[in-house]
Amino acid sequence: MAGYWELLRVRYAARLLAGTLVGRLPNATAALAIVLFARSEGGSYSLAGALAAVYGVATAVGQPALGRLVDLYGQPVVMLPAAVVSAGGMCLLAVGGVEPVVLAHLAVLIAGVCTPPLEGGLRALWPDVLGRGERVHAAYALDAAAQEVMFTVGPLLVTLLVGFWSAGAALLVINVIGVLGALSVVLSRPSRAWRSAPRTAHWLGALRSRGLLALLGAFFFVGLALGSIAVDAVAYADEAGSERVSSYLLAANGAGALLGGLVYGARQWSGAPEVRLRRLSVALAAGYLPLALTPGGVGAMTLLAGVAGLFLAPALACSFVVVDRHAPVGTVTEAFSWLVTTFGVGAAVGTAAAGPAVELGGAALGFAVAGAAGVAAFLVLAATRRVLAPVEAVSGSAGASRSAC
Repeated sequence: MAGYWELLRVRYAARLLAGTLVGRLPNATAALAIVLFARSEGGSYSLAGALAAVYGVATAVGQPALGRLVDLYGQPVVMLPAAVVSAGGMCLLAVGGVEPVVLAHLAVLIAGVCTPPLEGGLRALWPDVLGRGERVHAAYALDAAAQEVMFTVGPLLVTLLVGFWSAGAALLVINVIGVLGALSVVLSRPSRAWRSAPRTAHWLGALRSRGLLALLGAFFFVGLALGSIAVDAVAYADEAGSERVSSYLLAANGAGALLGGLVYGARQWSGAPEVRLRRLSVALAAGYLPLALTPGGVGAMTLLAGVAGLFLAPALACSFVVVDRHAPVGTVTEAFSWLVTTFGVGAAVGTAAAGPAVELGGAALGFAVAGAAGVAAFLVLAATRRVLAPVEAVSGSAGASRSAC
């Protein structure tokens, strides 16, 4: 893992990675924080779910739109105001409560639409900060692996704040922390200096790339698989007779992704990333399919959950490289934001689909949804192999960023 230490010693690298992760905490914890807050205010589960859903849809709409603005006008002028307004929306919810309902929905709508595209922005910065292509690829892998830590620590932090203080305080604290993270990123020299390459005016923006559309289609199903697993784990825990089992499965899945991402990024890979991504999608599907066996032993199921996570972060890291190569010139932040959005929408659909599947056939059928989604992701990549043919490009050339030093 010496390569990671070398990477993080590059000036600004650790600051940008840490700032982005901290800045994304509000988004990573929003669903849980909103539900806990709504329930603490006496709202029903239906209202809590509706508020969380509005936030999720608003984020899906806002990310690519803000990403396009970043490509046009730079990072600080878009991301910092967006972070402040998004936090303001959550503060409005925390202060105003869930009544009137219209105001509560408006608050989460504002918070979601204005969530800053920090994730896409970081990936646009890496080529300028790190220079060499192999360093950028390692950074993508570290980024994907670090997300697993954030999605583990974030909900834990919310739970602790709720327990020691209140659900409203949790909303306020998490969003203040998020603004500080965004501030750390946009005040850095690389963020202030970064400018996207000149882009061809087109109403479709990054979506005019057929290669990007193919990739988004595949990762919709990867997100669907991941979203369904969260529900499936709870169903399996109910069948096992212990609520704790769901945390074991989800922790094992996250640990597998963390390990896989670190191992993947620790070595250099030859060959076209488009071909490698198809192979990784096969491994990803092969990891999800055995979950439908739902062995009675919790230890065996936990092991399967860990194996299922192994190829998630590598597939994500490889997809970042492919996005960089296929995004139209001058649209790199928007393109990465579309990937984030599509993955998130897929996860939401997976969560919704897993519920009826579990009710119909128990945890086994629920996990079968994840396996089928993994297979679908591979089939999309296989069917679009001509569109996603390897291109002659170096890392960063698709986005073609340049420093305005």
